[in-house]
Amino acid sequence: MKRRKFIKTASLTSVGLTLGSTLVNCDEINTKTAVLQNKEAIANLKALPLVVATWHVKEATAKAMEVLQAGGNALDAVEQGCRLEEANEKNQTVGKGGLPDRDGNVTLDACIMDKHGNCGSVVYLQNITHAVSVARKVMEDTPHVMLAGEGAKQFAISKGFQPEDLLTEASKKAWEKWKIEAKYKPIINIENHDTIGMLAIDKNGDIAGACTSSGLAYKIGGRVGDSPIIGSGLFVDNEIGGCVATGLGEEVVKTVGSFLVVELMRQGKTPQQACEEAIGRIVTKPNSNYKNFQVGYIAVNKQGEIGSYSIHQWFSMTKFQDKKNEQIQSDYYNKT
Repeated sequence: MKRRKFIKTASLTSVGLTLGSTLVNCDEINTKTAVLQNKEAIANLKALPLVVATWHVKEATAKAMEVLQAGGNALDAVEQGCRLEEANEKNQTVGKGGLPDRDGNVTLDACIMDKHGNCGSVVYLQNITHAVSVARKVMEDTPHVMLAGEGAKQFAISKGFQPEDLLTEASKKAWEKWKIEAKYKPIINIENHDTIGMLAIDKNGDIAGACTSSGLAYKIGGRVGDSPIIGSGLFVDNEIGGCVATGLGEEVVKTVGSFLVVELMRQGKTPQQACEEAIGRIVTKPNSNYKNFQVGYIAVNKQGEIGSYSIHQWFSMTKFQDKKNEQIQSDYYNKT
């Protein structure tokens, strides 16, 4: 063999051996990485299922967890958890017994979203207690996302929901007392405490969310806040995570808050970091009067990590995980 040809052959053989060795090493690294990721996934599954909700609603999270532990999925869980509060007449911010608008009408807003990104919503719904279930019917039984007012009511009746008077005696008395002066100013953590938003991750790691509200007390008739607006009051991306909002809905809508939180998680932020940045978008807007209203977010990611943040103190969330149902006070922005 000529010297030049021998050197060329030897060089190619060396490259082949080196490449082969590199490929083997890459395969080993990839295998080890996959094993570690699988172990991490298994470890995370030990923390599932998981339920979180805005404010102090231990009965609602307990109901949702009951559904999950019985083999139900995340969508069933959030619906049933929210329904419990809608039927709770002592809760004057959701469902039956909700405080009315300034004309004395109880009007409900709700939405729901599943693991596939399907969603349903109802706005300005009257005389039907379980708005969240009507929203689910809109999602599953119509080609639409949102129904409003009388159309939403008639659709609900066609699906078997029974109409009833939602204005309880307690809420009526509160409204009549308000009419004496008829002044409207949102009170932080009281009139703004107008929503139950709930997120759940089932044993399969799938995420769903729901949000339901009777809106701000004594609002102008026809007012709709963030609660039924997909991307504002609620957003779920099963690849990334989910978020729900509470507080002054107008401010959440202006920043498409829940979508923003999920998108920030997509970019690599933790749920806590994402909630904090979303609140930052509100308070740093030019001429923001954030000291006069409350907004709070809760979020979960695909790994089961959670976050919550609000403008002012005393916003809280309820978390049910690892057999522990607990209320957690949120960190907040305005510490002055």
